[in-house]
Amino acid sequence: MEPFVFVAVLAAASLHASWNAMVKVGLDRFSSIVLLALSGLGISLVLLPFFPLPAPAAWPFVIASALIHVCYKLSLVKAYEHGDLSQVYPLARGAAPLVVAIVSAVFLGEVTTLTKVLAILSIGLGVCLMSVKGGAMGRMPPKALGFALITAACTASYTLVDGMGARLSESASGFIIMLTIVDGLFTTTYAFATRGKTVFARLAPAWRSGVAAGAMSLASYWIAVWAFTQAPIALVAALRETSVLFAMLIAVLFLKERAGVARIAAASLIAGGVVLMRI
Repeated sequence: MEPFVFVAVLAAASLHASWNAMVKVGLDRFSSIVLLALSGLGISLVLLPFFPLPAPAAWPFVIASALIHVCYKLSLVKAYEHGDLSQVYPLARGAAPLVVAIVSAVFLGEVTTLTKVLAILSIGLGVCLMSVKGGAMGRMPPKALGFALITAACTASYTLVDGMGARLSESASGFIIMLTIVDGLFTTTYAFATRGKTVFARLAPAWRSGVAAGAMSLASYWIAVWAFTQAPIALVAALRETSVLFAMLIAVLFLKERAGVARIAAASLIAGGVVLMRI
């Protein structure tokens, strides 16, 4: 991975952690994902005239990825209904790079060096270790664990689909803009069908923070999708999950949360993986 791509993906990870911190706007989690989808949709529609459309070969990947993204959001919301954020989110994110590494090696032929494999394992295991709350991983409710693993499968799936789609699109920017538009349409259609128009009325008080978080979310994944065209998908996917490390730093430095032994060990694994990726 070239140094510029490496730094760009780390920047995307920090943006990912930042918008997650900003999204605490007093809404329930379902309303929050609808607000983010609407924000991304609006921003992407404004940007659409300035970028080329994806090549025809990439359109099936746009549709498939948008559907997977909707499933990802719904399974994540269900996981949060049964478990704590501090347990669910790291597990949902941390398992994905390990799956992506295996699938990309077997089906895409992206065989990497032993050092890079160790880097992916270190980052993935470190992110999963973030789920250990007071050493009590066993007390994670079964339904929360199940939905978190479904979410991880969705994360791995859309990562692989987006990586292949971006490479076929002839324009990573056009791909991410169309993906965000289609995803936004699917998400808001589902919200209207299941919750009615009242779900949109509830978003009005939080629109400013929603637009800011939506812009950061779009920028974060835009960089990741571009990076899929510049480096092996598994390496980008693993490096992107360092967002959990940035989130922990935000929590400790600005929200005055305690890190704990497990989180410090997890952070060390993630940092070690980042170092190995540059060797």
